Amino acid sequence: MKAARAALWAVLGIVVVLALVAGGVALWAGYNKSPLPIADRCTATAGDHTTTVDPEQARYAAIIAGMSIKRDLVPRAASIALATAYQESGIRNLDYGHADSLGLFQQRPSKGWGTEEQIMDPWYSTRSFYREMEKVKGWRTKDINDVAQAVQRSAYPEAYRRHEQNARTLASSLTGETPASFTCVVAQRRAADPGGMDDFLVKTLGAANVTISGKDDRLTVTAGSPIRAWAVAHLAIASTSVYGLSGVTLGPYSWAHSTSGLAEWVGNGPTDTASEVVLVFDGAKPR
Repeated sequence: MKAARAALWAVLGIVVVLALVAGGVALWAGYNKSPLPIADRCTATAGDHTTTVDPEQARYAAIIAGMSIKRDLVPRAASIALATAYQESGIRNLDYGHADSLGLFQQRPSKGWGTEEQIMDPWYSTRSFYREMEKVKGWRTKDINDVAQAVQRSAYPEAYRRHEQNARTLASSLTGETPASFTCVVAQRRAADPGGMDDFLVKTLGAANVTISGKDDRLTVTAGSPIRAWAVAHLAIASTSVYGLSGVTLGPYSWAHSTSGLAEWVGNGPTDTASEVVLVFDGAKPR
């Protein structure tokens, strides 16, 4: 009997420990606004830091970074915008918030940011953020937190600071500054949609910055420079869950999506010579 009780208490102890660990991991993920370790996820790596986001966050981060390229802004602009979106919404397009705050940046219709419908358009809200950011004197050199606060005028003026490193890493990867640095794993992607990816890249980066051709199961994207080509590659990967991307080739480098883990970029040689990206969609229907 004593042995049975001891075994029961041991099992209960293990259950409690596992529950505490699971709860701790969930709290950590919530605090850091990142997915759980075993969930669908995307990672950006720059230097010795890796930032993890879920596919939804990745796509909105891609819009934010891509819009900085469309506006011909330096990557620092994307760092500022991403740090702001991290704090305001967790890089999610929220249809609720304090008072009448909405969207990626929790902009308020009552404060002149636009209508509810406009603010819920992530391209519109990102463009609006950049327009206000560019009015901040010295935004290119001032502290990221302080520039974000100058735009947002938050009741928590230092809150953006803790997101700076993650924002810088995402911005460096998604603007193409750090080649072969972004990857995703998505267990169940939507059906292959090269047409949707075409529209997404043109809308996000601007028709003047990319030329896209192709049909059926692949798109060939010609960018203006190797850095911009890497931005195209990474933005496409960040949208894997929505458009069913299967693979990417850029010069001597390639990436192939895997449902079992984060796929690495494969290849060697210079990363600053190719400006053409091939996007592959397995099972795509003819357009």
